[in-house]
Amino acid sequence: MKQLIVVITALLLAACADSSNGDSRSNDETRSTTEASSSSPAETAPDTSDSNDNAGDAEQPAESEVREPEETREPNAPQLEPAFPEQTRAPKPADTESWNLETLAERLDHPWALEFLPDGHLLITERSGALRHVTLDGEVSEPIEGVPTVHAQNQGGLLDVVLSPDFAESRLVYLSYAEPVDNASRTAVARGRLSDDARSLENVEVIFRQDPSWDSRGHFGSRLVFHADGTLFVTLGDRMNADIRTEAQNPMNHIGTVVRINTDGTVPDDNPFADGEEGAPEVWSYGHRNIQSAAMRPGSDQLWTVEHGPRGGDELNNPQAGLNYGWPTITHGIEYSGEEVGEGIATKDSMEQPVYYWDPVIAPSGMIFYTGDAFPGWQGDAFVGGLATRRVSRLVLDGDLVAGEEWLTIGERVRDVTQGPDGAIYLVTDEDNGKLMRIVPTTD
Repeated sequence: MKQLIVVITALLLAACADSSNGDSRSNDETRSTTEASSSSPAETAPDTSDSNDNAGDAEQPAESEVREPEETREPNAPQLEPAFPEQTRAPKPADTESWNLETLAERLDHPWALEFLPDGHLLITERSGALRHVTLDGEVSEPIEGVPTVHAQNQGGLLDVVLSPDFAESRLVYLSYAEPVDNASRTAVARGRLSDDARSLENVEVIFRQDPSWDSRGHFGSRLVFHADGTLFVTLGDRMNADIRTEAQNPMNHIGTVVRINTDGTVPDDNPFADGEEGAPEVWSYGHRNIQSAAMRPGSDQLWTVEHGPRGGDELNNPQAGLNYGWPTITHGIEYSGEEVGEGIATKDSMEQPVYYWDPVIAPSGMIFYTGDAFPGWQGDAFVGGLATRRVSRLVLDGDLVAGEEWLTIGERVRDVTQGPDGAIYLVTDEDNGKLMRIVPTTD
């Protein structure tokens, strides 16, 4: 009998010891081969079927309880502490919505962006260079004719697509893409008229080209966002190579910048460097690494962005005119090798801090602020796609701070997200068999 008691006691002590260890995860998984910025380990995700109940209705803690963050892994750069308490690892929100995941179309070739047309159909870009017309019934068109030639290598190719604010009259479509230039490449923006039958782009013209071009396989940016005043924001990367990325600290060029142009490519008179004396006339903000998320926040005239960090340090920013966001002088991440970036500092006078950062990274993609009626509890929240993490991150904002973060597991690399006219959240996955999917409310 005594021996039995001893055995039971030992088993209970071992169980308690295991539970006290928490959910510690290794941080040494190799980064993605198709996205040079995707350095964080992707968690193993469950199989995702065409209709997947994702337990958003799980019991929530009482308001008085302390809510832990979703992220529990060790940071890559623990020595680089946040500049203020709310800058990273926000707690799980107290409330959420219950949702399902549906697949609408498949067999897309690494889709990069999606945009709704007024008739409820979509335009979807594929990185290899095709622009396609896609219906919610899963019909995928042949490539739309007239798209510019793209530099379809590694991260380069056909990137973002947006409709002109006056599309109903003009039918103008704007595209960003990696443009080949001799032995180099650069990010460019073109516009053209979508034909009435949606089979071709007509009268295509290039309205912007990043200067300088560079022989590099990555960090092209590039999101396109229209401001309410009709001007166009274009996000641009630092072109990745050590020999060029320091130019992100030089506003006289377009490396690592947000630029703001008119719809015809001319420069707005109220740009911060419009006279060209202290910066390139097109530049809105600088010191960025590789912005691939951007959206206007509803009820404001503010652009919000998310950029890829190195190993750690993906950043949520609210870029202001003429300001310097620090890369590569300051960062909350480290080199992929494990070495420090520059002097290994995360703050410096005259350089802006991110509103929020992730370490380990999410490898960000598309971004929206949700305004629909399908998910009332999510109105006003930001949703950011994750490539390495294979999920969408929901950010609950309190003013200009992140008060909560929830993870919506998708199970595939999320390349872009947008809100549909039905209030559902639509996304595309960056895979050989890329999918068009949507997040919809759970029905009883």
